Amino acid sequence: MQLVAFDRRRGKERIREMNLKYKFPAKFWWGAATSGPQSEGRFYKKNDNVFDYWYDTEPQDFFNRVGPNVASNFYNSYKEDISMMKQIGLNSVRTSIQWTRLIKDFETAEVDEDAVCFYNKVIDEFLKQGILPVMNLHHFDLPVELYKKYGGWESKKVVDMFVLFAKKCFELFGDRVKHWVTFNEPMVIVEGEYLYQFHYPKLVDGKKAVQVLYNLNLASAKVIEVFHKSVCAQNGGEIGIVLNLTPSYPRSQEEKDVKAANFVEDFFNRSFLDTAVKGKFTESLVETLKKDNVLWESTDEELKTIHDNTVDFLGVNYYQPRRAKAKEEPFDESKGWMPDKYFDDYKLPGCRMNPYRGWEIYPQAIYDIAINIRDNYNNISWYLSENGMGVEGEEKYIKEDGSIDDQYRIDFYEEHLSWLHKAIEEGSNCFGFHAWTPIDCWSWSNAYKNRYGYIAVDLATQIKTIKKSGYWIKKVAAQNGF
Repeated sequence: MQLVAFDRRRGKERIREMNLKYKFPAKFWWGAATSGPQSEGRFYKKNDNVFDYWYDTEPQDFFNRVGPNVASNFYNSYKEDISMMKQIGLNSVRTSIQWTRLIKDFETAEVDEDAVCFYNKVIDEFLKQGILPVMNLHHFDLPVELYKKYGGWESKKVVDMFVLFAKKCFELFGDRVKHWVTFNEPMVIVEGEYLYQFHYPKLVDGKKAVQVLYNLNLASAKVIEVFHKSVCAQNGGEIGIVLNLTPSYPRSQEEKDVKAANFVEDFFNRSFLDTAVKGKFTESLVETLKKDNVLWESTDEELKTIHDNTVDFLGVNYYQPRRAKAKEEPFDESKGWMPDKYFDDYKLPGCRMNPYRGWEIYPQAIYDIAINIRDNYNNISWYLSENGMGVEGEEKYIKEDGSIDDQYRIDFYEEHLSWLHKAIEEGSNCFGFHAWTPIDCWSWSNAYKNRYGYIAVDLATQIKTIKKSGYWIKKVAAQNGF
């Protein structure tokens, strides 16, 4: 009787799978992304990154004064956390190796043995649970010592120290980690630290911003060069970059609006996308920066390094579109050069919004991104490396049994995935979907204001609870579709 019942159930599952509206390619990644500084806590960490320092000196800048000291306690609860990730069906997870945890001496790249032990255990636990670890090398966690001493990413000396750190990671963990990422959202470093003051050191300096943009591209290319010469690559490993792409839509098809939107694409998207995939900056961006006398300092040798060392795959973080219009008032030159000289942001009347983040919800953009990659970037192998719905006060959706009914998150994902599926059907070479994030995590100055996880964390007790979306992704992963 048990065998008969099992056969009937399996038969029903096969029928249901055949009737899925959205079926994804074989071996598709169904996973989630987090980072070391947002999940681990500062336990036993010998060095501070810029966010540790910022919180220690200006805790009032952080929502509810919650800092990175404990975060989601991953340092202490990684086994249980990874087990929960397995429980909700994730087959891959991206996190990061903290430069400030692994390295004891940044000049020599001498490692902290406790940190080596920790990351070895984390990687081994992922593999034990059947989850593919994707390791990122930089997730906004610049050592504050290197900012104070050299100016951080303003300095090419820091670029070379980052390469030493990356090389050490490949040597230590490359026998088991096959998928690596150089940077997560490098444009956010440029925007947050040097243009719009939402990350420490909160500067407004367009010329420095442009040099940092260049240096980050150079750092990524140099790390890729080291990787491709390493045993990692010889053993079938791959290295990519994760970019936050915010497609820029013009207010109208008038020439002035189209021109403004094209500059936004050039500066905020193509400045990392074209270098990562094609090995060169767009001519239009270089011409504009040169005309304005803010072009980065570079050498022919460095530009050749960027040209010759492109990514094996691409990660795309997508949350919102960007809409641009021609400037309607003269640009204020008092603060020096800014990219805003060439555009104004435009809010589409009547657009859908996530009120907690102030972001437009526009799922169709993921299709536009996918087709752009297909048609203009050699149809490079890529995956949706972050997508998510941040909600403030999510505890109001807790039901009597303690579960969180986040149907809004499921709806958000299904809508985005339906557009992704359409692009895949039309030939875009996408191999996976990672949500932000597996477990509610600390999010820079926003701390835990907006929750994103499949799994909730109670900050006071560190008790973790699977949300409705966690059970949804388990079913989606099992069926490879929905």
